[in-house]
Amino acid sequence: VQLVESGGGLVQPGGSLRLSCAASGFTFSSYGMSWYRQGRGKERELVAFAGTIGGGGSTKYADSVKGRFTISRDNAKNTVYLQMNSLNTEDTGVYYCYAFGWGQNYWGQGTQVTVSS
Repeated sequence: VQLVESGGGLVQPGGSLRLSCAASGFTFSSYGMSWYRQGRGKERELVAFAGTIGGGGSTKYADSVKGRFTISRDNAKNTVYLQMNSLNTEDTGVYYCYAFGWGQNYWGQGTQVTVSS
């Protein structure tokens, strides 16, 4: 099983980034997919969740990112995305991809997002 995040980097406040998480080794379409983040000295927190199509395809967001971030998934490509707009310094951290379902859960290695002028 692999979850490989990409798309992180340095961006100025107000800018945008799009994170990708490519999954392999499990039935992607049957798993709920989430993005978490962890800032320096902070606990890891849930940013966004995308359910399975069979489960209604629901999405949920942390209050701090509602209206700015969008999670989406492409089951044909086994990939989940996180579009991040209007970034601010509080969004700085390591962003992790997380898959769960059928009694299993998997984490990616994380990608660094730094919002700074």
